[in-house]
Amino acid sequence: MRRALGVLAALVLLGGVIYALVPDDGPDPKKLVTVTGLIGSEKRAFFESPDVKAELAKQGVEVHADSTGSWTMSEQAKSSSGLDFAFPASTAPAREIQRNWGQQDSPLVPFYSPLVVVAHAPVAKILKDNNLASQDESSKVWTFKMDEYVKDLTAKSKWQDLVGTQGHGDLTGPIFVTTTDPESSSSGALYIALLSYILNNHQVVSDDAGVDAARQVLYQATAMQGGQKSSSDEPFRDFQAGVGNPLLFGYESQVAAMTAQGQPTDDTVVMYPDTTVYSDHTIIARTDSGRKLAALLQDDDALRTLEARFGFRPQARPGAFAELVQGKQPVFAQDLNAARVKQSPVPSLDNLLKLTAAAKGNPK
Repeated sequence: MRRALGVLAALVLLGGVIYALVPDDGPDPKKLVTVTGLIGSEKRAFFESPDVKAELAKQGVEVHADSTGSWTMSEQAKSSSGLDFAFPASTAPAREIQRNWGQQDSPLVPFYSPLVVVAHAPVAKILKDNNLASQDESSKVWTFKMDEYVKDLTAKSKWQDLVGTQGHGDLTGPIFVTTTDPESSSSGALYIALLSYILNNHQVVSDDAGVDAARQVLYQATAMQGGQKSSSDEPFRDFQAGVGNPLLFGYESQVAAMTAQGQPTDDTVVMYPDTTVYSDHTIIARTDSGRKLAALLQDDDALRTLEARFGFRPQARPGAFAELVQGKQPVFAQDLNAARVKQSPVPSLDNLLKLTAAAKGNPK
């Protein structure tokens, strides 16, 4: 009897060990809170990542999000009911969404990304040889000279006017930077804001006189591009495919995500405008579920690491980005202040809307 009880106890104990080794199937789907919202297209890969989904599920959250241009998002957020959050790529469309939703509180900015000019190495060298770009000898970080660029833009300079373009059949016509549509996309609107700042003697445009003074060049910078895309991922895919204009204005995160994840970037060069604007990814929470998601994106350390893996710079842990891109190609500015990258203030929402309208040739 004593022996039988001993065997039974061993079996119970073994059963407990076996049970402990069986992996948990994950969070109970019934306990997940579904959070529905709108996101900028540049964050689609982040929210579609299985790792991001798994970490959010650990915290009891499942995100259902549609991606769109940040300015288009403003109209969608206004007309769509049942949204828990909206997550555009900058503060200006976020303020517009807040205004439409009647909110007054300060939204969270879990992460940010500076706007950069992306080119292939041969083009970057030509820019350097013509004083439109430079490369730091020590850090190897590239800088794009905004004042020199605006001079060439205003003068309608052509690639053929530059030294060293012979034999480069793709470098023809006027020199300009490709952007998204400023009336539908945040990166395009921020480009217009940056140009207006340079044109206004490095001062933020704050009145109609400043808008009118910049109007002609802003329209020129937009019109010469022809048709513009409504979201940032489309022109970036064109750049990767080697088609379209040789200079692209986009998010640092688009290239950094490829680098951090070990994807090939070929001869891509990231140039930081010596005066640029930061894309502050701003989440507007409309419900308690939206506020829970916003807090997780800002405070959950595992999510911060994943944000850096997708090329973003977490506000609460800026070193996470530097750790992932250090020693890799292309070269990134691990510390923007040390790289002497100046941040331009962004005009008020009303003035920015006037500037983007001017850039598109629309009436005042």
